Amino acid sequence: MLLSRAESRYFKACAREILSFPLVQTMKKFPQHGKTNCLCHVIMVAENSYWLALQLHRRLGVHIDYRAVIRGALLHDFFLYDWHDPHNGHRFHGLSHPYTAYDNASKYFYLNPIERDIIRKHMFPLTPIPPRYLESLLVSFVDKICSIQETFSRRSPRTAGVNCPFARHPALAAGKPEPQTSAKGGAAHAVCSQ
Repeated sequence: MLLSRAESRYFKACAREILSFPLVQTMKKFPQHGKTNCLCHVIMVAENSYWLALQLHRRLGVHIDYRAVIRGALLHDFFLYDWHDPHNGHRFHGLSHPYTAYDNASKYFYLNPIERDIIRKHMFPLTPIPPRYLESLLVSFVDKICSIQETFSRRSPRTAGVNCPFARHPALAAGKPEPQTSAKGGAAHAVCSQ
């Protein structure tokens, strides 16, 4: 999966507010699947969801809210605890963490209806209410693919081909703005704004 420079700039613009937030950066300390930490997992889900959304638009002409896909994916596991620890009171993590992530995300970020749906329903069908939006279904699907890959990979994320390109990006970490340019891809690649 490769993003063009314009697509990568758009991803970074949409992700900057979330990834530069200090509490989001604490997700690095929580293991997720295999040797992947929670922050790296959500970045990979966001990047792959965005790529798949671009493909659906290019090949089928499907309209997808790229910004909501990126932001919802970055916040879908914003639960802020180690679910592997049997003594931390999160026995039903698979069922409850979408709501914990939603509560945390809504405290610190404005979420549109699609982003809220992505976070709450990314565990479908384990959680019984189906996604309302195509964007939610897409992130749920990509989350499962990334989770399987991370769980069964015996290598660290960096050597397994699951890199974390934006986790350490200097402009995102420091909250510095990227140069704002208009890409020839049109409105889909305009600078991400609220």
